[in-house]
Amino acid sequence: MAQQTIPAPLTKTAPAEVKDRRPARPRRALRPRTVLVAAVAWLIAVVFLLPYLQMVITALRPAGELRDATYLPDQFAWSNFVDVWRESNLGSNLRVTLLVAGGSTLLVLLVAIPAAYYTARVKYRGRKVFLLLVLVTQMFQPTSLLVGLYREFYQLGMLNSVWTLVLCNAAFNLAFAIWILTAYFSAIPVQLEEAAMIDGLGRGGALLRVTLPLAMPGVVTAVIFTFIAAWNEFVMGLTLSTVPESQPLTVGINSFIGNYTVQWNYLFAASVIAIVPVVVLFAFIERHVVSGLTAGSVK
Repeated sequence: MAQQTIPAPLTKTAPAEVKDRRPARPRRALRPRTVLVAAVAWLIAVVFLLPYLQMVITALRPAGELRDATYLPDQFAWSNFVDVWRESNLGSNLRVTLLVAGGSTLLVLLVAIPAAYYTARVKYRGRKVFLLLVLVTQMFQPTSLLVGLYREFYQLGMLNSVWTLVLCNAAFNLAFAIWILTAYFSAIPVQLEEAAMIDGLGRGGALLRVTLPLAMPGVVTAVIFTFIAAWNEFVMGLTLSTVPESQPLTVGINSFIGNYTVQWNYLFAASVIAIVPVVVLFAFIERHVVSGLTAGSVK
């Protein structure tokens, strides 16, 4: 009778003893050119960020340390932000700036999208002349038209009005939006709209459901540039709004500069508050801005 052999118990191999037999990926050696380009890029970034860092540090300085030669204050006065909000019209100025920037951006989109779409799709007579006129209007500076604008809005009784600033900012930023959107609409194949219209959509439906979603990077580019330009506008706000409560944020910040003294801590604290919304907005849609600026450059 044959003897049955009992199999030896399986031994578990410790996880530390298991060797990874996959071939190791070779490490790419850093090229001197790559290191040099990265170092120069970081240096440029630091140079551009240093003024903003100095602005934040000055905003946190107590009033008694504004003339000290030290780079950092002995103690940080976080109350400067609270004081500048309570003791000035900064809240009203911020509300006016939000209304002006948002309203002018919306008005620019409502006018620029149909104009750019029609210019890109229809080869009408005088198309090049129209684009040339749009470009020429971009060359006019608001300061050269201030006297005429002031007299016009004075006769209409529209001084110290938010809608006056909305109209002016929209007018001066409309040309750029038309140029950007025309280039982007021209880069989108017209066959996509024709296929949509065969399926039953009209011209407006094809624009809203097919072309406009594809042109969204260009629309975002027009939005961010119009919003930033209206947010940073100073001359028209100073001329067309004389009541402190109806002035935009850029003019309200200027009130901290007196005839004989400058409240540097409050001035920089208000400046930090003014740039935060734009920085946050640009950080969220930066990738759309880059793709929108390069629209139509390669076909």
